[in-house]
Amino acid sequence: MSEFPDDRRYTKDHEWARAEDGRIVVGITDYAQDQLGDVVFVGLPEAGTEVQANQPLGEVESTKSVSDVYSPVSGKVVEKNAEVEQKPELINDDPYGRGWLVALDASDGSLEGLMDAAEYQRFTESS
Repeated sequence: MSEFPDDRRYTKDHEWARAEDGRIVVGITDYAQDQLGDVVFVGLPEAGTEVQANQPLGEVESTKSVSDVYSPVSGKVVEKNAEVEQKPELINDDPYGRGWLVALDASDGSLEGLMDAAEYQRFTESS
């Protein structure tokens, strides 16, 4: 059973975004990591990289497939999670905690267009 924490917003591409200390922290959802299987590689952009909403910002490779990770908002990468690049299994073990991917300085800072936890749960149940 997938988890859907209420303190963040979700995309149709199964990323989560949470506003934290003036920045947006991004990761992939529990549902996504469950679909992927064992994550074996994570490729993330360097700090300073500009990203666009709904465009790939990195990739996650599992034993089953390679998947792009899409940015939920436009902005600039201020930090990447180097730990998850060294230990990709953190995405499987703790997708909403230590398995986060990047922190963004979002140009508009708004998560308004994204689904809340209840909407995302309905979305995963219908897909």
